[in-house]
Amino acid sequence: MKKVITERDVIESYKTGSKNIAVNSNDIITPLAKEKINDLGIKITTESGKPVRIGSFKVSKIAIGSDHTGFNLKEFLKKILADKSVEIIDVGTNSEDSCDYPDFALSVAYKVTAGEADCGIILDATGIPSAITANKIPGIRAATCYNEFTAWSARNHNNANILVMGAKTLGDESAKSILDKWLTTDFEGGRHQRRLDKITRIEDKLFNKK
Repeated sequence: MKKVITERDVIESYKTGSKNIAVNSNDIITPLAKEKINDLGIKITTESGKPVRIGSFKVSKIAIGSDHTGFNLKEFLKKILADKSVEIIDVGTNSEDSCDYPDFALSVAYKVTAGEADCGIILDATGIPSAITANKIPGIRAATCYNEFTAWSARNHNNANILVMGAKTLGDESAKSILDKWLTTDFEGGRHQRRLDKITRIEDKLFNKK
């Protein structure tokens, strides 16, 4: 039976003094849980005792969405991801007919926070409005990237879990190079994790009010 392991599960296990969490091949470890596992130094093993590597930015499934302005770029990037053997969850839109970017930005964000995708990609005209929308969801760190350096920084410093790009500000090849850099950059941790923890505390304060 498939089980979703969340950040709360990791914390509760740690509080009991356990330094190990056993999973099976069907279990889903959410992105936030993976971060907490790394932060607390917890070991993940299969039921047979084989260790599971969590440390690097391993992407096997990506949720992707766009509004009408990003539709053609979305289709272009899907081909690139398919060539990398990445499983794609396309939440739409499915044409160039006018639509509203918040609908698709939220769909991608929810796929990521639910652990249904390792990370997400959102496309609109500039990348700005979709990032604003996605970042309303606790646990999401959506970064609008416009060159390889911003893609590297978003991953290495900010552990971004959603890449956002503007279809009207980038050509296909620029978008491809940004995607490649983003997919191959690991989170550095250390002082950057301390700063992300502060963001998490802000989220907890604002969204977990009694």
